Amino acid sequence: MKYDLNLMPVFLALMDERNVTRAAERLGMTQPSLSNALNRLRDTLRDPLFIRERYGMKPTQMAEELAPVVRAALSSLDEVIGGQQQFDPALTTRQFTLAPNSYVEFVLMPVIVARLREVAPDIRLRLTPFGNDLVETGAVSGATEMVLGRIVDPPDNMVVQHLMDDGLACVVRKDHPDVGDSLSQEQYERMKHVNVLPPGRMRVGLFQALQQRGLKRDVAVSVTHFLAVPEMVAVSDYCATLPRLICKRLARDERLKVLPAPVDLGSFPVEIAWHVRYRTDPAHRWLRSLIADIAKEEGFQEEATRQLGMQVE
Repeated sequence: MKYDLNLMPVFLALMDERNVTRAAERLGMTQPSLSNALNRLRDTLRDPLFIRERYGMKPTQMAEELAPVVRAALSSLDEVIGGQQQFDPALTTRQFTLAPNSYVEFVLMPVIVARLREVAPDIRLRLTPFGNDLVETGAVSGATEMVLGRIVDPPDNMVVQHLMDDGLACVVRKDHPDVGDSLSQEQYERMKHVNVLPPGRMRVGLFQALQQRGLKRDVAVSVTHFLAVPEMVAVSDYCATLPRLICKRLARDERLKVLPAPVDLGSFPVEIAWHVRYRTDPAHRWLRSLIADIAKEEGFQEEATRQLGMQVE
């Protein structure tokens, strides 16, 4: 039996998305083109493959059995063919799907986008939620090409690389009546706090750091993203404990000031992970290298600032 390899990415996109519209967007196809490809695949395999339901498309038993075989086959082809191809970032129009956590999205993604605009202006990025685990992000299946943040318990088919480390500092409003140029432990524990609850494991790290140093916090407000913090702090006498690189960016806001934490709260790692199928992909390797270089630059600048005593106002 002859198989059209062009149909296999369509099959995998539908397996991952369970939705014709999203699968078409991911592949850069129109919905009618993707539907035609699915019909051809159904005719070839003599199976409906996907059954339409109220909230999406459910794979048939054949589709479930076929998916890991197709993924493995395409991964092998990617490694052999991709390793032989030349990659020119200035000419590529490839789209990458990345899953940065909220910290990376705030700190590194703007720098990454600016650098890509200079050296690879036609590369397209699609950001997807970081989620609570690598399965949820689509990284384990290879649907999401890179995950950036704190990577915990990766499976065997994922490669993890350390990018940088960051520490923690505090943000209060510029004209806070009780806080000057430093923050004592007594002041910190007396104040009310804005707490950030992003998805993933980073929040666990902060809670553990506070507990290990015996530092207490009276949390008045919990938010889900770093972007909510400056508005909360600027109109209150609250304090927020945030990664130092985020604090450096918030220090540009004239309503706020950044101070060292009253005790050293340690550091946390920032990592990047990808499916082994992308190990030798030239474009993927190039983008990984660019991200690693940017993270190294940002981490170095942060370390220099820390050694100068957080003079970022």
